[in-house]
Amino acid sequence: MNSREMLVVKGAGGKKTLEGEVTISGAKNAALPLMAAAILFSGKVDIKKLPEISDVGAMKELLASVGAEVSQKGKTFSVIPPKQSRGVLSEEVSKRMRASIILTGPVLGRYGKVVFPHPGGCVLGSRPIDLFLTAYEKMGAIVTHSGEAYTIKAPRGGLKGAEIFFKTMSVTATEALMFAAVHAQGKTILHNCAMEPEIAFLADSLNAGGAKIYGAGTPTITITPVKRLRQKKAFAVLPDRIEAGSFLILGALLAKNLVIKNVIPEHLQIVIELLKESGVPITTTKNSIVIKNNIKPNSSFESFSFRTHEYPGFPTDLQAPMVVFLTQTKGESTILETVFDNRFNFVQALIAMGASINVWNPHQITIHGPSKLKARSLSGPDIRAGLAYIIAALLAKGQGTIDNVHLIDRGYADIEGRLSALGAKIERTQT
Repeated sequence: MNSREMLVVKGAGGKKTLEGEVTISGAKNAALPLMAAAILFSGKVDIKKLPEISDVGAMKELLASVGAEVSQKGKTFSVIPPKQSRGVLSEEVSKRMRASIILTGPVLGRYGKVVFPHPGGCVLGSRPIDLFLTAYEKMGAIVTHSGEAYTIKAPRGGLKGAEIFFKTMSVTATEALMFAAVHAQGKTILHNCAMEPEIAFLADSLNAGGAKIYGAGTPTITITPVKRLRQKKAFAVLPDRIEAGSFLILGALLAKNLVIKNVIPEHLQIVIELLKESGVPITTTKNSIVIKNNIKPNSSFESFSFRTHEYPGFPTDLQAPMVVFLTQTKGESTILETVFDNRFNFVQALIAMGASINVWNPHQITIHGPSKLKARSLSGPDIRAGLAYIIAALLAKGQGTIDNVHLIDRGYADIEGRLSALGAKIERTQT
């Protein structure tokens, strides 16, 4: 029988015990597409400040599966794209990582063919890939589906520029089609694009290598094709706003004093404003967020309601940690989840811990607080719910465990080490 890892967490019974500084890693949602985009360049591409998470390792495997030469020297990751490739993405790796779909754009755009299975990842509800397939077809590609494999072939001479309207906003579709259009034959205009800051970062990175991408960060992106991209200096991944938001919520509940460093506060404006309105004492600088919170009990914070939405709205990836926060506030809160179908699948565990939550349907819950939580054995269903369970366990009375740690590792590097450095009683064990 294979051993499995779990986190053992001793809760503080609602007391604020954490203190210190935490430095935010490079953004997962910028690092993975930037690694994929390296396929579009001529010659070596160097990337710094990659987060040390398992999904980065999986993307390295995917790049190698299409023939790229990947290496790591110190803190710098390097990719040398192959001149030719069959374009076959590793089935095993693709099925365990949702972000594998991003690689289809640059591989198809450069080599004219990509073969891949339906992407896997966390169990958050169906995320159809028709946005990608339909858009590639508008660029002249032929899509076939046999068994679990999709094969997409560009027309002779490569993909053709097109005008594409996304029927729903999608970060990964925006990124993949932006990449696919860089070497296409003719101008491409993408409408109803996602506007996350990671997309503007990616466009800026490609433009630094010679691409002509305009409007990234707005609903309309125009890509004028170029024949060649070449890196002039190493790319450095921007800070992870989701990790920063996770530590911000954790600090609001558990820290006397917490300094969150290497963060871009304006990327978290809605989260900061909601917490401030609730009563959390937060100050910001250009690249840090500070919580000085050694007086107010959590039960003095006011409840609030929100709905998840594409940027600059409330990020779905911070919904689960914020649910835990609201279990400790006074009053009633209603949360609407508008992005994923099954993102409230973690709530039953919080109810078992003592939280007062009504689940009305897969997209709406109501929370009544404050509630005292009791430690339990938990099994995280996805990356962000796993982090929410850690927060809940640290708040609870007693000692609990959290299983499926490998999912948390996909989004948070050395989480137990970083929390222990702040004073948390948490350790990783094998069973």
